[in-house]
Amino acid sequence: MGDSVIIGLLDTGIWPEAEVFRDEGLGPVPTRWRGVCESGELFNARKACNRKLIGARYFIKGLLAESGQPYNTTEYKDYLSPRDSSGHGTATSTIACGFFVANVSYKGLGIGTVRGGAPLARLAMYKVCWKLYGGVCATADILKAFDKAIHDGVDVLSLSIAPDIPLFSDVDARSGISIGAFHAMAKGISVVCSAGNAGPSAQTIQNTAPWVLTVAASTADRSFPTPITLGNNWTTMGQAMFTGEKMGFINLVYHDVSEVLSPRYCESLSPSDTWSARTVVLCFTSDSDESAVEAAALSVKEIGCLGLIIAKNPSRSLYSCDDDFPCVQVSYEIGTQILYYIRSTRNPQVRIRPTKTHVGRPVSTNVAYFSSRGPSSIAPAILKPDVAAPGVHILSAVPPLNPAIAFDFESGTSMAAPHVSGIVALLKSLHSDWSPAAIQSAIVTTGTLCYTYISFAVAQSSLPIHSFILCLIYMVSRSAAWNTDPSGEPIYAEGEPIKLADPFDYGGGIVDANGAADPGLVYDMGTADYIQYLCAMGYKNSAISQLIEHPTFCPIKQPSILDINLPSITIPALRNSTTLTRTITNVGAVNSRYVAVVEPPLGITIAVKPHMLTFNSVIKTISFTVTVSSSHKVTTGYSFGSLTWTDGVHSVRSPISVRTEITESYD
Repeated sequence: MGDSVIIGLLDTGIWPEAEVFRDEGLGPVPTRWRGVCESGELFNARKACNRKLIGARYFIKGLLAESGQPYNTTEYKDYLSPRDSSGHGTATSTIACGFFVANVSYKGLGIGTVRGGAPLARLAMYKVCWKLYGGVCATADILKAFDKAIHDGVDVLSLSIAPDIPLFSDVDARSGISIGAFHAMAKGISVVCSAGNAGPSAQTIQNTAPWVLTVAASTADRSFPTPITLGNNWTTMGQAMFTGEKMGFINLVYHDVSEVLSPRYCESLSPSDTWSARTVVLCFTSDSDESAVEAAALSVKEIGCLGLIIAKNPSRSLYSCDDDFPCVQVSYEIGTQILYYIRSTRNPQVRIRPTKTHVGRPVSTNVAYFSSRGPSSIAPAILKPDVAAPGVHILSAVPPLNPAIAFDFESGTSMAAPHVSGIVALLKSLHSDWSPAAIQSAIVTTGTLCYTYISFAVAQSSLPIHSFILCLIYMVSRSAAWNTDPSGEPIYAEGEPIKLADPFDYGGGIVDANGAADPGLVYDMGTADYIQYLCAMGYKNSAISQLIEHPTFCPIKQPSILDINLPSITIPALRNSTTLTRTITNVGAVNSRYVAVVEPPLGITIAVKPHMLTFNSVIKTISFTVTVSSSHKVTTGYSFGSLTWTDGVHSVRSPISVRTEITESYD
């Protein structure tokens, strides 16, 4: 359970009194810990820290220097201390390593036992984010926090922080997360970051450095059904978090306007809409701006509206309305059926019943609508995100701003990242000698697809036929970790429209902790490999030297970015047949043999040499080449496949993404 592993979080602070941070059953603080617990406003270090929360610091000097003004804690309802006022850092800490708390829920929804990914891990909070301008994390404060965390002795760093697009380069001084994470990686510290919430458009991924483990957000197989019954006794199921009293039939309205005027979307509802009083309003959204819809809901509630039925592009993210005010989501299709009922009925009525929690089938697992997508806008040959984890409606501890609410549902890639941070802590406790790259590889490569087409690279070898059959049965039958949902169904990515998920949505798939614990093989890297990446990117020697803090000179022949030893293969512009190299390390049984199984992208031919890898007590690391060519005659979009090494027990799957580019002539 991560005992003695130390997870550091750079976030908004922490509410130390939350029950998930008690130190029940924990042993002494690890002797290697060199950190401190800083006192400050409403934060007494002696009382706040314990054997669970072993460190807490706050950093604001960078923000003050940038803003040029003092930070008014009264105005922003914040604290000049590690104490959390927004709840963000408390929630992410809960998810990463919160201790067991049984029988908790949000007003009866999602009832169960809360626990973090590594419930016995120790926690250190580095408060770097403040409420100025709606939420700011200054680069100087982030870099200072990285320095302190490295000094203090953390094993894992979790950052649910994402820089704005357009991104600064990896070596730009303003790229605080990338630079800080590089130094952490060089000290053997894994850095896990959120992908960002700028989806579902392509090239919106926000933490792109290859030495960072970037996490997208997925939904869980849990929903919150809320029955809607019309006056004609037709019942449909919406989604909400309505915990108010059961209501009787109420007038149902839709605000029709003249055809020469723009439709009244949900976002345009306002306190002047007195016609909505004592009714339930059906409205349609024009975009995915959740805050605008929530503000509109609050405004009509104040004038006596009794609820909203919101028709929108289907997604599992729910609007945050007051608990006694239903904001029930339906699809545009269902919304249109309800609208036809309203228009065809003299006195349309509706009844909305309270929400319940449903877990399991038929609820599917999707990549969340808001989750930022690849390819990377800085280095499209570096696959991002690396992996996905649950990030929608995650029950976690929050500051008791409302004394009746100790736990609340939170959504965002901010909630997905600490799931993986907890898993990384578990892997650190199992494999203390693994590098950050090895851990990243184990997480990305564990699991495979249910293939409809499989190309065996060993077809002309002398491998016995029973081994072929073993591989085939294994590869086809194992629909695990996790390119399928718990029911074995494909994972879809929410968007416009919903589509089958691909590596730019979820990297290697949805994280599988048990698979990552025993991956068989890993693609390992160290500081020198990442310097090769910096050289392949064409950064100046002076900039690279400044980053790594000693003189560095790139080779005269610029390295190929395709040869960076990643657990994935991404070719953004395949013009001619291209050969790239990977090196793989055995971390499983000493004597083992793996064969290559290729699922080529559409129109792409892939050859792997050698097609079989044999490891023993002497040979622990083997390099191989992958030759990729295209049969396309025109420039294409990306198509996807995979390369999997299997020994019949392990399945080491690397996602492949290839885009053919034919150079246009210009005479």
